[in-house]
Amino acid sequence: MGRWALDVAFVWKAVLTLGLVLLYYCFSIGITFYNKWLTKSFHFPLFMTMLHLAVIFLFSALSRALVQCSSHRARVVLSWTDYLRRVAPTALATALDVGLSNWSFLYITVSLYTMTKSSAVLFILIFSLIFKLEELRSALVLVVLLIAGGLFMFTYKSTQFNVEGFALVLGASFIGGIRWTLTQMLLQKAELGLQNPIDTMFHLQPLMFLGLFPLFAIFEGLHLSTSEKIFRFQDTGLLLRVLGSLFLGGILAFGLGFSEFLLVSRTSSLTLSIAGIFKEVCTLLLAAHLLGDQISLLNWLGFALCLSGISLHVALKALHSRGDGGARALKGPGSHPDLELLLRSSRPEEENNEEEEGYFVAQGQQ
Repeated sequence: MGRWALDVAFVWKAVLTLGLVLLYYCFSIGITFYNKWLTKSFHFPLFMTMLHLAVIFLFSALSRALVQCSSHRARVVLSWTDYLRRVAPTALATALDVGLSNWSFLYITVSLYTMTKSSAVLFILIFSLIFKLEELRSALVLVVLLIAGGLFMFTYKSTQFNVEGFALVLGASFIGGIRWTLTQMLLQKAELGLQNPIDTMFHLQPLMFLGLFPLFAIFEGLHLSTSEKIFRFQDTGLLLRVLGSLFLGGILAFGLGFSEFLLVSRTSSLTLSIAGIFKEVCTLLLAAHLLGDQISLLNWLGFALCLSGISLHVALKALHSRGDGGARALKGPGSHPDLELLLRSSRPEEENNEEEEGYFVAQGQQ
């Protein structure tokens, strides 16, 4: 009977993990194809991103209110000093990462975006070394070389290569390295109380919105003000469809962060990292099948080389975590750069018996 109970518990945990991974895939892959689909007809990616940020803020504020009502405990609210000094740099880097990523969809294919954005782990490692969050080891050098070599092979003589789009998404990956390093440093400060992803999203979105606004005003403001799809609309039905499509993207972005939180809280950050690797493969296969993206054998070999570097990075993190006896979480950001949140959850054991510690990087969604 005891053996049967253990088997049932194992199967239930496996089914639950699979369900959470599939939920994460739906939101993560869905928002990638959504962004590409929408930018084909709506050429204002910065405005789209800003509206998504507003929706995420709305849902995170609503979630905080519901949690506060159910737990009868006030949620953390930072002072203006801490908000501007501690949160602003992270919010600005995050806004530029997400904004440039969405902007790149105007010029490049989903496959090139997926491959180039996956190289963000390279910049994360570099900035982790600069800020001494990681120690320089020969294995990390090998990881960097594998990812950089894979990126070169994937883009070499690509028939659908676009310099402007590649520069945008590579710039987003570079800023993403700064973003996740700053986020890790921010969330390690326990006195701020931003360990819960809902609280983090709530505090980041307003400054992200303000950080993107100057770019929006310079590059899209005039064109949007004369666009018949928004400000000079003549067809109310068209306006409602556009706003509905934009609102859907905000829901996907919020769902992505929340699904990542569920996955890592029920399993581990390592599970999320491994799931992220297979998600990249699924995205490329779908892009080739649904969108007709042309991927040569050399491109596939480059992607395999890049994935081997990311897999090595994940394996090193797993060994490092096991070497600590599970007492603390993975030290650096996870291997998947496209996510919307970096979580470090730690609660005192005397307050809550469900103590957990873990990092995960949450994309970009985008």
